[in-house]
Amino acid sequence: MAFAYAAFFLLVICIYKPVSSQQNHSNLISLGSSISTNVQPTSWFYPQGSGFIVGIWLVGKPADIITWTAYRDDPPVPSNATLELTVNGKLLLRTYYANNEAGEEKLIAKIEKSASNAGMLDSGNLVLYNEHSDVIWESFNFPTDTILGGQNLYAGGELLSSASTTDFSTGRFRLKMQSDGNLVLYPIDTIDTSVDAYWNAETFGSSGAHLYLNYTSGELLILNKTSGKVRAVFYSDSEPESSSIIYRATLESDGIFKLYSHNFDRNGAYTTSLKDHAPESQCQVKTFCGLNSYCTMNDDQPDCRCLPGTVPVHPDQRYNGCKRNYTEQLCKVAEETSSYNIIDMEKMTCYDIPYFVNSTSEEDCRKSCLQDCNCAGAMYEDGDCMKMKFPVKYASRYEDDDQYSSKVFFKVGLKSVGSAMKPPVVHKTSKKTVTLIFVMSVAFITCSSIAIAASVFFISKSRVVEARMRLGSGNLGLAHELSLRAFSYRELKNATKGFREELGKGSFGAVYKGTLYKGKKVIAVKRLEKLVSEGEREFLTEMRSIGKTHHKNLVRLLGYCTEDSQRLLVYEYMSNGSLADLLFRTERIPNWSHRVKIALDIARGILYLHEECEAPIIHCDIKPQNILMDDFWNAKISDFGLAKLLVPDQTRTFTIVRGTRGYLAPEWHKNTPISVKADVYSYGVMLLEIVFCRRNIETNVSRPEEVLLSNWAYELMVARELDKLDLGEDVDLQNLEKMVMVGMWCIQDEPGIRPSMKSVVLMLEGITDVSVPPHPTSASA
Repeated sequence: MAFAYAAFFLLVICIYKPVSSQQNHSNLISLGSSISTNVQPTSWFYPQGSGFIVGIWLVGKPADIITWTAYRDDPPVPSNATLELTVNGKLLLRTYYANNEAGEEKLIAKIEKSASNAGMLDSGNLVLYNEHSDVIWESFNFPTDTILGGQNLYAGGELLSSASTTDFSTGRFRLKMQSDGNLVLYPIDTIDTSVDAYWNAETFGSSGAHLYLNYTSGELLILNKTSGKVRAVFYSDSEPESSSIIYRATLESDGIFKLYSHNFDRNGAYTTSLKDHAPESQCQVKTFCGLNSYCTMNDDQPDCRCLPGTVPVHPDQRYNGCKRNYTEQLCKVAEETSSYNIIDMEKMTCYDIPYFVNSTSEEDCRKSCLQDCNCAGAMYEDGDCMKMKFPVKYASRYEDDDQYSSKVFFKVGLKSVGSAMKPPVVHKTSKKTVTLIFVMSVAFITCSSIAIAASVFFISKSRVVEARMRLGSGNLGLAHELSLRAFSYRELKNATKGFREELGKGSFGAVYKGTLYKGKKVIAVKRLEKLVSEGEREFLTEMRSIGKTHHKNLVRLLGYCTEDSQRLLVYEYMSNGSLADLLFRTERIPNWSHRVKIALDIARGILYLHEECEAPIIHCDIKPQNILMDDFWNAKISDFGLAKLLVPDQTRTFTIVRGTRGYLAPEWHKNTPISVKADVYSYGVMLLEIVFCRRNIETNVSRPEEVLLSNWAYELMVARELDKLDLGEDVDLQNLEKMVMVGMWCIQDEPGIRPSMKSVVLMLEGITDVSVPPHPTSASA
């Protein structure tokens, strides 16, 4: 059997260095061995697009079958990448720049102790051993979308489908072996609830059970540690036991879980047989057709169709869902419900959780949905009206007329609105009337030109006088504000009266209140304490970069001091303190509209830092203490530019851990590149604090689940209980839910899943819709 399996799986590494004489097995890979993509056969490097992915695949004819991939959601590596089992016992993927300089390194196997050697088992399992030949890591413990014969999927483990048959990144579906013993299929961005499940093995009550694929019989079993087999999920029809048969169970990209057998001949060709699958029909897979659509079988083939009131997002991509054909804004300004209509759908049901349930008549249910801008459609069953919002996730069609007694209807925006308006009636005008209109027009234009010229003259004169007054008073006006001034240390010491009045102490040093121009201009002076070792040239370069940033939601830098070892920054004075004071230290919280404005102000400021200023800046310490309020309670970001600046055309940078506990993105603790998405994470935490007017981590709470705000907020959002919170009398519940969902998207663990700040601004402004986010699996603490 060993010979047969080895023929079907490519070995892990083509060994460049000879195996140590101390090794007893010829298939072991020694330390220092490596492989590159330009070596044939390209073991472990599988072509995808213009690059390669790292993985294990079943080799044979007619086609190879990928069974495991590493870093599946990262871009393919270039052709100069190498894979190496280093002399230090680490399995590393290395990439290189165009000039062959060493680039990024990634650990394929994250292990606490160093490996002594590695090997590919006949089962397709990559294993790392220590010096005692004990297994310290194996790929079977980290499946992607497939388990092979002899492999287990333990409680809590998941299979994640691939995006397509040619794109092996994470797709839209997941199979979870739950801790209660049940094996369940879900769409990818859902929590473990029965509403989201579309198939289960019905093996409840077997705590600690796991899934196992028998490599000899091909049975897919759920096993209990104490009592043995619980039940068989899939059966393989009777086949003679043979070393030339390989079994695999794969969650396909279309959401169907399938069991296959591959029977190889001596020439390496194989015949593939589908042994079993679940669910039975493609249309039973929830979200298979995307949002706002439903699946129906057409000649035994699944066909995706849009719900009434929606049109395809991409007409040539039938599985990407649909979008509504009218906007929520149009609904809000419409004076009559005649702009919309209600359409019944036969043989339909909907599994979405309704946002409103009321006992009423069928006709009143229709009218209620028609007049409600939030209502996408409603299901009427047993006297209950259950209204649903966009997007509709789980609309489903059934074939049995007696299967359901419910009625489902959807709101439709009439296409004739606006286009069916009658054109204005054109009346013929007499020559006398035309002449009169012409004379009046010429007179009006002449008078307007004279008035504009006079206004320009007087404005110019007044500005000259104002400029002279500013020069006399020491206020240089806008020209002064747009250029940084170099202050002497003595000037700032006098301005602050010997640094007497301390306003606060931040990450980089203390801030003092001062005045300039005989007390006419109030300033804030930050005395830097952690940059004293920086050279004057580097400091001046950084000041010039910061000086070029101008935005209404950034605290303006007026000048600086670099004298001997002194490093001081002069900012405009913010009279109303910090956002932390406003949210956490006042008895009366700001009203809802003000909190919404603050959230947007901050988002626009961060967007400017990331995408709109000359040198993109990662703030690295977004938190309420660094958001200051001006005289008119506008929010402005402070301390920007003091973290490492990005050079043009660079989007990621390595840096030491900065920031504040509770607001740090997970990548700070993983020694991975830090990007602008670290600021997005911090903003998401702060957005939830703005919404709920409490700190992210609060120990003085009545219930343990309320300690971490992000987890508590997600539970309230999913349970649709946000309206039960006392967040102010003027809270807009729809806007509240939107802001919570935006915050949850921002604090996703993977930086690539988080939105850009531009997307955040568009979502907060209501320009783009916000979908339901997945549950963040961790949070900074």
